[in-house]
Amino acid sequence: MTDVSAAHAQSTPAEDVADTARAEAQPGFAELGLPEPLVAALARQGIESPFPIQAAAIPDVMAGHDVLGRGKTGSGKTLAFGLPMLARLEGRRAEPRRPLGLILVPTRELAQQVVTNLEPLGRSLGLHFKTVIGQTSMFKQIDALRRGVEILVATPGRLKDLMRQGAADLSALEMVVLDEADHMADMGFLPDVTDILDEARPGGQRLLFSATLDKDVDVLVQRYLSDPVTHAIGPVDEPVDTMDHHLLLVAPKEKAAITAEIANREGRTILFARTKHGVDRLAKQLTQAGVRAAGLHGGKSQGLRTRTIAEFHEGTFDVLVATDVAARGIHVDNISLVMHVDPPADHKDYMHRAGRTARAGEKGTVVTLVLPHQVRSTSAMTRRAGIEAPKHRVTSGDDALIRLTGAREPSGVPIEGPVIPERPRREAGRGRRGRFNGGGQRRFREDGGRRREFGDREGGSGGYRRDFDGDRRGGGQDARGDRRDRGFDGNRRGGESRGEGFRRNDDRRDSGPRDDRGFRDDRREGGYRGDRPYNNEHRDRNFDGDRRNSNFSGDRREGGSRAPRGDHGFSGDRRGAAPRGASTGGRRNGSGSSYGGPRRESNDRRRARFN
Repeated sequence: MTDVSAAHAQSTPAEDVADTARAEAQPGFAELGLPEPLVAALARQGIESPFPIQAAAIPDVMAGHDVLGRGKTGSGKTLAFGLPMLARLEGRRAEPRRPLGLILVPTRELAQQVVTNLEPLGRSLGLHFKTVIGQTSMFKQIDALRRGVEILVATPGRLKDLMRQGAADLSALEMVVLDEADHMADMGFLPDVTDILDEARPGGQRLLFSATLDKDVDVLVQRYLSDPVTHAIGPVDEPVDTMDHHLLLVAPKEKAAITAEIANREGRTILFARTKHGVDRLAKQLTQAGVRAAGLHGGKSQGLRTRTIAEFHEGTFDVLVATDVAARGIHVDNISLVMHVDPPADHKDYMHRAGRTARAGEKGTVVTLVLPHQVRSTSAMTRRAGIEAPKHRVTSGDDALIRLTGAREPSGVPIEGPVIPERPRREAGRGRRGRFNGGGQRRFREDGGRRREFGDREGGSGGYRRDFDGDRRGGGQDARGDRRDRGFDGNRRGGESRGEGFRRNDDRRDSGPRDDRGFRDDRREGGYRGDRPYNNEHRDRNFDGDRRNSNFSGDRREGGSRAPRGDHGFSGDRRGAAPRGASTGGRRNGSGSSYGGPRRESNDRRRARFN
């Protein structure tokens, strides 16, 4: 295969002169109308000349026109809309809850990438940014809006939440940017996007940048952009000259080993899997094989996702396993290889995944692992993307695999500990105020030269938190007076009698003496409380026995036939002296007369009810 990068690197002197002439003809940022502080801030970052999409779009945005920009990933669209927005809002101050500029993006990673690129530049002009995305503190976002933020970078879902709470008012928006509008349409965000644009100030400037102009994107253009100026830099499916594509035909049983060998290569590598579970499984397999790899997908917390990208950018690990959440808006320098462990669903996803490498003129390689049943669909997808990807049948340790990808056999020694360092914990006693004495260790009074422990209430003097200076069990003095005046006559557990002021168990009521089991003879004033009717049909058959003079002596659980009942219900007293089970009658046979009403049949399980 021809080395595309080598052919590109070899150029004639005539071509070098032509490239120099084009570079001299390209206007600088100052010629595009950007303010001097912004141009100086760009120069400090090493950005001295604009990309084609930037040189084409910035003058029209500065003039106040609605702009429709189309360009493939990595073409520099962020600065194409970000720089003129900063220039037009220079020196402005936002009112509380009323931002002046809004940038809508489909994913949190893209939002953070936009802020990373634009916030240092906006700081030179005195403009404040705030990221409004999910899985982050809504309170901090609301607090920032109350103080006033000039430019919001938001995902549609979280911004709508703030709008419903009244924390964000879009009536003062002067500029609204839709970045990656086609991806927002694919993710189903168009209803939220239209609701947000309907709340924005009518007549404001609208900028829409997208890699493709699908039917759904065209609806937004027709509805919200007024006579837009269109800038398209090359077709979206135009191949990058410095990017090589290969289809690796592998056997199912060797896919895991080949994946580990490619991941163990030198240089930064991104591996794309289709599902979240596939990402977690693949990252675990690689770490078990001795490859430092970390996973990234939408199911992880935003803090962990942010730290993962930061550690990958800093070089803590060189292998990132991700879903399509990393296919857009993530820019990490020196990514030399992108591998599709699972082929993407369509050609647009393929191009966006591949766009993570060969950015800004760098060289990159894109390989796709293809199983036998995926050959036809994957070949058709690459044709739709306009990619010429030769097929290579490879095995583990194959020379062709090493030559194309730089694969190396992993060590096989599992990686110990987490690849992403844990967030440091707060030290005890710092941060938020604790429950006792402003956080930290409990404090106790000191008396007599020693610190008393919690719960040390006996013996000695002082030290008790409620200032009780005497011994609770010794009859000492209390700070509020002698407790004997209120009836405490000594040790609570002692044998002495209590004082008159202390109410005993047997004198809580003056209702008479109790029996030998502790029950009073009469509940209130003595005597029987009156007849109680049995039910509506037998109101004349009352319970007229005294519950306190005799006991119910029948055994409920002994066998035998049920004895006939008397005319007046149960006449025995349940609290009498006779023991239970003394009678030889049935289960409910009392020692005296029994209930003589209509008897229930044996198959009638309804329980008798006393009214």
